[in-house]
Amino acid sequence: MVSWNGFKFFIDSADGQIIISCILTSASLHDSQGSIPLTTLTYQRVKNLYDLKDSAFDCNHIIAYSKSLGHVPIIDPNPRNGEPRVLDPAEKIRYRERTTVERVNARLKDEFGGRMVRVRGATKVMAHLMFGILALTVDQIIRMAL
Repeated sequence: MVSWNGFKFFIDSADGQIIISCILTSASLHDSQGSIPLTTLTYQRVKNLYDLKDSAFDCNHIIAYSKSLGHVPIIDPNPRNGEPRVLDPAEKIRYRERTTVERVNARLKDEFGGRMVRVRGATKVMAHLMFGILALTVDQIIRMAL
């Protein structure tokens, strides 16, 4: 028997706030451990050039995996990893696009029922969140079309 006390929902979105892939994990999983499975799932669905991630994902194995897929990893430097790394000006400009995934997360929580999930079990939680993702994606496509 497997049980979770909470969950994490990882979302990968493209420019225009269109969701490409998402995964559901236990809340005890560190953020960096969800990165490679999510990147792999996205790689199977679309051809992307960049992997934009925040400082929680600043580790060598995630950077190496991103490069092995032919992507350019742009990860916010985390000062805890020793020598500080600095993004070059072009990377800083591209990194600003990462805010789109934060807006996707916020809209999922605020407008599409992602904040108050009142079901039990990973399958039911995933179904609940995916209905929100579906509605959010349709809404975003309509916004882009207008």
